[in-house]
Amino acid sequence: MLAQFGMSIPLVAAPMAGGPTTPAMVSAATRAGGLGMLAAGYKTVEAVEAEVKQVRAEGIPFGVNVFAPNPLPVDPESYRAYAAIVQRDADRFGLALPPDPIEDTDRFDEKIALLLDDPVPLVSFTFGIPAGAVIAALRKAGSVVVQTVTTPDEAVRAREAGVDMLAVQAAAAGGHSGTLSPRKPLTPVPIAELVERIVAAVPLPVMAAGGLATPAAVAGVIRAGATAAAVGTVLLRADESGASATHRAALTDPRFTETVLTRAFTGRPARGLRNAFIDAHEARAPLGYPALHHLTSPLRKAAAAAGEPDYVHLWAGTGYRDATAEPTSDILRRLASGL
Repeated sequence: MLAQFGMSIPLVAAPMAGGPTTPAMVSAATRAGGLGMLAAGYKTVEAVEAEVKQVRAEGIPFGVNVFAPNPLPVDPESYRAYAAIVQRDADRFGLALPPDPIEDTDRFDEKIALLLDDPVPLVSFTFGIPAGAVIAALRKAGSVVVQTVTTPDEAVRAREAGVDMLAVQAAAAGGHSGTLSPRKPLTPVPIAELVERIVAAVPLPVMAAGGLATPAAVAGVIRAGATAAAVGTVLLRADESGASATHRAALTDPRFTETVLTRAFTGRPARGLRNAFIDAHEARAPLGYPALHHLTSPLRKAAAAAGEPDYVHLWAGTGYRDATAEPTSDILRRLASGL
């Protein structure tokens, strides 16, 4: 499935929403022999269109990742109670956080309209599985359609929806889990084992993601049956990364000793470096996405700009200590060295 993109190494630069993935990273990954993917999440349609044009101008294959709606609405009273707690943190930055829940679809319909009007080589989805008609329309437009899944059951659902390929994500992955059932606890399964289970259950090609930060880990998932490995955390300190200086520094800061799954920042399970915000708020944070994302977003941005990592969502997978400050192309080629 990925052969059509001319890949010489089976590595994908995973789409990291919120800033880390840049057009420069996408281009560098593809030019290194892998495949780069833009992250459409949290961006305006105009911003996505501009990034697509920028990468397309280089005449290289690439992909775009889109958040598919899978609402996790929050009870307004629970939201307001949590908002009052988080507002105390925001006060130190002079911020007023949204008093009521903001629920939206991240402009999903408009982004799909853009990708149908101006098709790209590959489109992937996370959080939810789009309607079959959306998948069929994208495939008809010439795009390879990939669905993020975290279990064999989700893989079966994705296949039934008509996708071409699966992005199999383990719980070790940094950032948001692509689980279709965010109210259920994530079951930690090693990525190679998860790939084996899903390949056995569903006859679709697979790209594997989650904690892949060394040549040995990449080789392990390819041996397990994956067509490619998708890596994100290991690229956070790359020259082409758009991650904040605060985020980059935290990845090497000895104060941060582990990653944990948290809903405190966004109301949806995501893995990041354990910090003071998580310690203070995890127990009281309700589930509720995207409402909690919109609640804490101003605080996280202000803290990142101020160099205060204890109030920032320091998304990172379990292999974060292997992230290095060098060109994306060098990182990817090294990761492929064990194949």
